Amino acid sequence: MKKLILTTAALALCSGFAMAETVRMGTEGAYPPYNFINDKGEVDGFERELGDTMCAKAGLTCEWVTNEWDSIIPNLLSGNYDTIIAGMSITDERKETIDFTQNYIPPAASSYMAMTADADLQGVVAAQVGTIQADYVAKSGATLLEFATLDDTVAAVKNGEADAVFADKDALAPFVTEGGEMVWAGADVPLGGGVGMGLRKSDTELKAKFDAVITEMKADGTLNTMITKWFGDEAATF
Repeated sequence: MKKLILTTAALALCSGFAMAETVRMGTEGAYPPYNFINDKGEVDGFERELGDTMCAKAGLTCEWVTNEWDSIIPNLLSGNYDTIIAGMSITDERKETIDFTQNYIPPAASSYMAMTADADLQGVVAAQVGTIQADYVAKSGATLLEFATLDDTVAAVKNGEADAVFADKDALAPFVTEGGEMVWAGADVPLGGGVGMGLRKSDTELKAKFDAVITEMKADGTLNTMITKWFGDEAATF
C-alpha cells in the first residue's frame, strides 16, 4: 500500500493516456467492497470487476496501480496513472482540479457508526482524510478526527478515541453485523453526486470511451447486477 504498484514498461511508454495503449487504473486498495487487496496480493472488489469489464468493452488494455488515498489526486495529475477508480464521490470542489466520468454508483447515503445507537454525534467523529464525509463532519460542529484509511477510523471508535465514524454507508455495512459490537447511529445523510472515475482534464478521449461504456452498462442492466452483487439487494441502483 505504501508503494505504487507499477509496470515499468507502461511507465516507459508515457505519462498520459494520449501516448499509450495501456491505461493505468489508480485505486486505493483499502476501501472494501469498492476496492481492496485480496489474499493473493491483487486488487479486488467491485471497482476491480467494473474496471476490467469497462476496459474489455472499450477495447483497452488496463493495469492496476495502488496509491494511498490522501495523495491519489496529485499522483493522477503527475502521471503515475491515468484514472482514479476508488470510490471517489463527484463533487464541485474536485471538478475544479480533475474531470469525472458520469457516475457508476448513484448518490448514496453516508452514515454514522458507533458502539451505541445513542452515541454523541456532536462529539469526536472519525472520518477518512480528504473525503466528503470529513468535510461534512468539520462543518457539522463535531470535532473531526481524520485518519488515512477507513479501517483506522473504525479502530478509533473501538478503542475510544472517537464517539463515532462517518463514512459511505456501503463501506461501513460489513462492520454492522447482527450481534456485532458496532451499530448505526443517527440518520443517514445524502452527500455528493454519486461515484465516478476521475481523470485528467486533458484526457477527453479516454473519458468519452468510459462514459460510453457506463451508459451501455446502465442501459442493459449489467451495472445494476454488479452493484447488487457487491453491495447487496438494498444498495441504490440506476
